Amino acid sequence: MAVFGSRRERWQSAAELQCDAVIAPITESSGRQRVMHRRWACPQFVRQTFHEWATLTVRCCAWARACYGDLRGRGKGHNAAVRALAYKWIRILFRCWQERVPYDEQRYQQSQQCRAEAVSAAPTRR
Repeated sequence: MAVFGSRRERWQSAAELQCDAVIAPITESSGRQRVMHRRWACPQFVRQTFHEWATLTVRCCAWARACYGDLRGRGKGHNAAVRALAYKWIRILFRCWQERVPYDEQRYQQSQQCRAEAVSAAPTRR
């Protein structure tokens, strides 16, 4: 939480925080070629903190374990899967920080279930 600080106006969205926390990769494109890589000039401590914390949540959080397993099952490497998980956690924590509410795993799982039901109920495009 030290990364977030006390100024809630510092970031307008979780995406801004993800870029500042250097979890979001950089995309470089030239012609037909597109390359993604991690940021080099950044606060290493912040990136490492989110990476290690996301790794630890796999042990104690059911949805994080399932997300990590799904990513690994789709062929992602360990570090890529942990970065994707950290990306999700930043969005969740940002929302909790903005609303000044503690994280509640059951609330998050309910919102995921509602979101999945809305996606499955949406008409398919052809």
